Amino acid sequence: MAAPRPGRAVRGSSTGRPLMAALDLFGRRWNLRIVWELQHGPVGFRALQERCDDMSSSVLRQRLTELVDASLVEQLPDTTYALTELGHGARRALRPLVRWSAEWAATLSASGSEDAR
Repeated sequence: MAAPRPGRAVRGSSTGRPLMAALDLFGRRWNLRIVWELQHGPVGFRALQERCDDMSSSVLRQRLTELVDASLVEQLPDTTYALTELGHGARRALRPLVRWSAEWAATLSASGSEDAR
């Protein structure tokens, strides 16, 4: 499956609005995790696979291909993978969601909800 792109039909949007294309891309299993794991610098394939709970190599290749096609990740000459400037921008844009999710977890934990774990 090709990486979602603004202007093309994506899951949830026949018009491919940019936000819907981004939600489709990030909603694909492992894509956010890969971006998260690359935030501190380039990582080789095997190390990235280990950081992602040993996901299968075929799934990792597929997800990396999607993220490279979406211009969020690049493969460097030494064969490691790194975030592009656009990828770093996506990570920065996700910071408020990271903060909110911590507040959410704390609220659920304070209320005694077992699902907060």
